[in-house]
Amino acid sequence: MARLPAATGARAEDPVRATIMHPILSALKHHKTTVVLVMLEIALTCAIVSNALFLIGDRLSDMQLTTGVANNELVWVNSDSLREDGNPASRMSLEQADLTALRDMRGVTGVVRVNSLPLLDAAMWRSGISVQPGLPKATFNNIAMYLGTPGIVGELGIKLDQGRDFLPQEYADYSPSANQAPPSAVIVTRALADRLWPSQSALGQPIFMGEKGKYVTRVVGVTRHLLNPTLSGRTNSEDNLLLPVRSIPGGMYVLRMEPAARDAVLRDIPAVLDRVDNDRIITGSNSYARTVSDYFHDDRALIWLLLVVIGCLLALTALGVVGLSSFWVQQRTHQIGIRRAVGATRNDILRYFQTENFLIVSGGIALGLLLAVALNLLLMKHYELPRLPLYYLPIAALVLWVLGQLAVLGPALRAAAVPPVVATRSV
Repeated sequence: MARLPAATGARAEDPVRATIMHPILSALKHHKTTVVLVMLEIALTCAIVSNALFLIGDRLSDMQLTTGVANNELVWVNSDSLREDGNPASRMSLEQADLTALRDMRGVTGVVRVNSLPLLDAAMWRSGISVQPGLPKATFNNIAMYLGTPGIVGELGIKLDQGRDFLPQEYADYSPSANQAPPSAVIVTRALADRLWPSQSALGQPIFMGEKGKYVTRVVGVTRHLLNPTLSGRTNSEDNLLLPVRSIPGGMYVLRMEPAARDAVLRDIPAVLDRVDNDRIITGSNSYARTVSDYFHDDRALIWLLLVVIGCLLALTALGVVGLSSFWVQQRTHQIGIRRAVGATRNDILRYFQTENFLIVSGGIALGLLLAVALNLLLMKHYELPRLPLYYLPIAALVLWVLGQLAVLGPALRAAAVPPVVATRSV
């Protein structure tokens, strides 16, 4: 049984007040196995909680990313024609008729056709590009490409940091899969511009595309933000080009309106398109705000799951500390009474148990921080997660220190309330 330090003198010479560490360490040595088990529980909690907090923070950061378009003012719709004899001319004619009909809808302020939208997770084209001509291989690969019909910059609400919007004559016939020359003008994101031309202005710079970089286009504008259609981590999430085209096979219509008109427009779109050509099927439509929310559905679920795991682990750890402290207080009741009889104050007893708990929790935290780093390295290796920032470690340590002190407070207060008369009773 662990023992409280013997009180042999007046209060002014109380050994608890003079040196509290030695008797606590001496008491803990008598319960090595129990102390080690509690430390291991705290260490495991520390490792999991620190990594879980990091994952929650990482997911929340993703959810706060700026898409680069007017989220609350856009609705998209995708339709496929059932006609098998369509040619490029008839397809473009149908697209123009659709655009006119959609633009005439009540509440709609603009319509464009694009191949994809940020975070839509569909219809994404990628390309390799270079900033020098004639290279055998592209120097920057997997650059996402947004293709849009006239008005794409303004109707999507894309903000330009530098340069200008596309001119009418710069919209061209272009398909990334047809090995064609790209349009003469391109708008790039600020993130991509900084990668391609560090410390230089991107305006007027050439970008070489196609086999051995045989096609060239030039930068006329730089956007502040524009996320890729899908995210793969946060690295290079805004590496993309915006190209002006006249028509987009397999693309979608994007309508812009006031948020109040969004639901009505979304409801009426199928009827409007059917009036232009009822030989089609609507393969998808949604408000863009809901699309963004749906994209992060799994992240929100993961955050709630991690919060539950953290809550359960902290609750179990707190219960472990409460149980251990209560057991030790019960064991030491007679000794506490003796201590109180020879002059130890309630604060002395309270401080004793709090210090004892602090030492146990600190030992668990020290081991837990090492486990946290090891667990993060394991997750990085198998799940491509980013490295755990070191500032999460003191956060987890602080949480466990506070939890330990709160958990021991009840048993410690009960110990401090033991009256001196208990010393006169038999054990």
